[in-house]
Amino acid sequence: MAAALRLGALLLLLPPPLQTAEPSVEPAGSAAGPVAPPETRAAAWARPRSGPAPVTDVAKLCVCDLLVAQCDVNCCCDPDCSAADFSLFTTCSIPLVIGDSRLCSQKAAIYSLDVEANPPERIFKLIDQVNPSVFCIHATNYKQAFSFSSPEMPTSENFDQLLEQFGSASFSAEPDSWNMDTDAQNPSDANETYRYEYGVPIQTVDAFLRLPSPVVSSWCSDANPAGFLVNQATKCIRSVSVEKCGNIQAVSMLFYINSSILAVPKSSQMVNITVQSIVVQSLNGMRTLLNGSDVLRLPVILDELCINIVLGVSYHITYTDAGEIIEAAASFVLGAINKEALSIQQSFEISFTQVNTKPVPLSGNPGYVVGLPIRAGFRPQGSGIIQNTNKYSQLTILQSTSNQDCLAAQGARTPILFGYNMISGCKLRITAAMTCQPLTQTLLDLLKGQNFPEYVASFGNSQAQDVLDWVPITHLHTSEQLPSGRERTIPITSSVVFTDISSPAEPGYKAWPTINAKLPFDFFFPFF
Repeated sequence: MAAALRLGALLLLLPPPLQTAEPSVEPAGSAAGPVAPPETRAAAWARPRSGPAPVTDVAKLCVCDLLVAQCDVNCCCDPDCSAADFSLFTTCSIPLVIGDSRLCSQKAAIYSLDVEANPPERIFKLIDQVNPSVFCIHATNYKQAFSFSSPEMPTSENFDQLLEQFGSASFSAEPDSWNMDTDAQNPSDANETYRYEYGVPIQTVDAFLRLPSPVVSSWCSDANPAGFLVNQATKCIRSVSVEKCGNIQAVSMLFYINSSILAVPKSSQMVNITVQSIVVQSLNGMRTLLNGSDVLRLPVILDELCINIVLGVSYHITYTDAGEIIEAAASFVLGAINKEALSIQQSFEISFTQVNTKPVPLSGNPGYVVGLPIRAGFRPQGSGIIQNTNKYSQLTILQSTSNQDCLAAQGARTPILFGYNMISGCKLRITAAMTCQPLTQTLLDLLKGQNFPEYVASFGNSQAQDVLDWVPITHLHTSEQLPSGRERTIPITSSVVFTDISSPAEPGYKAWPTINAKLPFDFFFPFF
């Protein structure tokens, strides 16, 4: 029997991150029009694609606005932020917004916080900024050449500087903004209504909400506090053995939910941490979602295995615009170890959502930010795009497992991140009893995963109603003949490649000036 096996590879042809700062008068994609007929949509796909019209009004330009219908923390130019949201800010992540620093004169938007006001308020000023340099640009006829500079990438020379600027808040056990010494407080603040602000550690009855993370080495440290409105994701190694797993607190569910959170700092109002979901992971990597999440599962030694040890914890905090925490939930991934295991890897996450909001995460505004997930979705007949908001339900790739067994790796996926070429794979053992058609379908399901999307967003902020801002996924297939009648093991590979197909920037110039001079008829007399 000869069997034809079809394998597929996915190639993403996406433009580079669009970071244009020069705009048109009206922002593009602000309204949804009627759905175009099929022939019109086909013609539109055939036209060359270009980015959205750039925004020239600096008062409307906000590159830190990455959440739809929700206020971005410390983003003072976010139009979704209210006065109550500004009162929770500690600084403006982007204090100055200008079009291009090379221009001689232009408008500039200045954002700051009045911390002396009660509550703190945002201050916005629109000024005329003059460039003191004599080598500035007075006028330009090629506005498309203006763009924001790329973010500074870490190198061996600037690593210490970037670490001091961006990396200290996540590892500080007691930041300066949190002082538990009540005697040192101003007596006039005795009747003050406390609230959480950005970066302030989330307090519990006994100390603070812990988010274990690696500090000096890859081993877990439980001294890292979770900061308010600071989304974090960490991974670290925990030393554990079967004989002592019942005595290690950090591998028990109880360690992460036994202490109630204070609704606001230094208050008596408490918020219990509820268990949202429990996923059990087997030794071969298979995961199963338990139907009941109200059962507390503690580590137990069973048949030379230690089961129900914590492999991952995800906190989700719901808060109000007054800086008060009203709900806290935790999702767990529980696993098992055998006698050969000496350590486990644990993962921890925390996210925040403002009450009565349904934020849709973006991956850039407008262009993709390198390292953020590719936004994807489906398009039912006669409607716009339905986006997957869960990053693990968007465009994903097969996640490699330790045992490299394809049939045991079903369901293990990892999100595709913009700008990162990725490759993963597994090994499939084919027996003589296997037939072509079921094997082919099994491999396709393995490579595509569940609910493989039909479209990916062209830009990090593509709106669901703007169908032309979404690119359909095209499947390219190749064939391979497999010999029948014998067993063999074949490698299955899944890869993602980002290719820059944009044209290089070409400068444009105005026409050379013409000399329109008139001379009297006898100007050259007596020579001519």
